[in-house]
Amino acid sequence: MMRRRGPSLLTTAVVVGGAAHVGAKSAQKGAQEQANAQAAAQQEAEQSAQIAELQAQQAAAAAAPAAPAVDPTTAELQNLANLHAQGVLTDEEYAAAKAKALGI
Repeated sequence: MMRRRGPSLLTTAVVVGGAAHVGAKSAQKGAQEQANAQAAAQQEAEQSAQIAELQAQQAAAAAAPAAPAVDPTTAELQNLANLHAQGVLTDEEYAAAKAKALGI
C-alpha cells in the first residue's frame, strides 16, 4: 500500500476547523468590542447633553434679573388699597389702617 506524504485528511480537517473556530471567536470579540465602543460613545453623548442642559439652565438663572425686594410696608399699603377698592374697607377704616401701617 502506498503511503501519502504530508498531512492526512483528518489533520487538515482539524486544522481548518480550528482556524474557523478561532476566526469566529475573533469576529465575535470584534463585534462585542464595537458594541461596547458604541455604548460608551452614546453614554458620553448623553452626559454631554445633560451637562449642556444644566449649563444652559444655570446661565438662564444667572441672566434672569432678581425680583425686586418688596418692602413689607409697601405690600401692606397695597393690600389695604386693594381692600378699599373692593369696598371691603370704608374710607375711615382705610385711613386708619394706612396711618397705622405708616406708623403715624
